[in-house]
Amino acid sequence: MAQTTVSSRFRVVIPREVRERLGLRPGQKLSVIATGAVIQLVPVPTLQELRGIARGADARGVREKGDRR
Repeated sequence: MAQTTVSSRFRVVIPREVRERLGLRPGQKLSVIATGAVIQLVPVPTLQELRGIARGADARGVREKGDRR
């Protein structure tokens, strides 16, 4: 298991093995989620990475904006 240390300026370095495994890049955004005593860093996908994510989704039964009240 990879470990890191919080610096005096509250900075954390993500270990190389984790960066490489997840394909993290410099400047990439991460969401920080704190649940109890657990901190999760979740990569925020770019719009290009999300392109086509709903391909093949069944849109039947979805109401049009004009049908909403």
